[in-house]
Amino acid sequence: MTEIESPFDNMNDRSREVFRRVVQSYLESGDPVGSRTLTREMSEKVSAATIRNVMQDLEHLGLLDSPHISAGRVPTQIGLRMFVDGLLEVRDLDAVDRDHLQNTMSSNSDGVPALMDRVGGALSGLTQGASLVLTPKTEAPIKHIEFVSLGPDRALVVLVFADGQVENRVFTPPMGQTPSSMREAANFLNAVAEGRTVLELQRVVSGEISKRRQEIDTLAKDMVESGLALWENEGTATERLIVRGRSNLINEGGDPAELDRIKTLFDDLERKRDIAEFLELTDEGEGVRIFIGSENKLFSLSGSSLVVSPYMNADRKIIGAVGVIGPTRLNYGRIVPIVDYTAQLIGKLMADRG
Repeated sequence: MTEIESPFDNMNDRSREVFRRVVQSYLESGDPVGSRTLTREMSEKVSAATIRNVMQDLEHLGLLDSPHISAGRVPTQIGLRMFVDGLLEVRDLDAVDRDHLQNTMSSNSDGVPALMDRVGGALSGLTQGASLVLTPKTEAPIKHIEFVSLGPDRALVVLVFADGQVENRVFTPPMGQTPSSMREAANFLNAVAEGRTVLELQRVVSGEISKRRQEIDTLAKDMVESGLALWENEGTATERLIVRGRSNLINEGGDPAELDRIKTLFDDLERKRDIAEFLELTDEGEGVRIFIGSENKLFSLSGSSLVVSPYMNADRKIIGAVGVIGPTRLNYGRIVPIVDYTAQLIGKLMADRG
């Protein structure tokens, strides 16, 4: 697999240090950083003119920007992303912050809503940002499911549960999906959803996929053995049965109706695989993640950042998430461990509650 070249690969030690110091200073103060300021901070003695040249090169790479003609530089969104991914030093959680979070969640007698309110207040107070708390996903049986297309790369799933709760989850749909294919997926799921949880629905769809694949294999067996057809990418999601030609099939005594039946089964198999992927995408998550500026599509705030982490139940299943929303110049090194530790604490409390 070919590695994508990073702008860091073409930067010398001086350029890296200038870039790192500009970003760190900006994150602390929010102000543009000038060359004269950096001459007093650099590990090697260099002139302001030399630093200005380095900053111009970094600006050409798209990592820095100049808000005003005579002002210093600030990191661009690309620059912030590179800093977070490659140079960010995440600190250990401060003991004062740790104690505050533990004390906030020390009472395990309150209900989940009260607990989440306290968590949100604690995160806002510690980080001076807006807190994001997604409450535990319910495992009640589904009453109705609906997929809504929000654009080429975003969709919404609306889950109505038998106990009256409603959840909306935003996800990235598989490539090439249309509003009509989403309606078709919802129609199938609603036909088999009653009394089943999301996990049980996933098992039902997996069973349907296996069943369709076996039917195709049975029908195509004779054609493959006689050399009239062969499998391409067999056993994968992109598998296809390649037939040498309908005329060959007819000339050699085959039944064209079988080919039509196989095509119908393949179409159905693809739809079931799409539905399975829909279900997986509505239920997946990762560790601590940082979204900077316009990467933060969920909130459409180009000038904000989101630091978010999921939390899990006793079965290591993701059931919710906590996070902090603030300006792009967040103190990422401090906030990442705060969010991570908060998610761990909530997960432990949820596990203790069963």
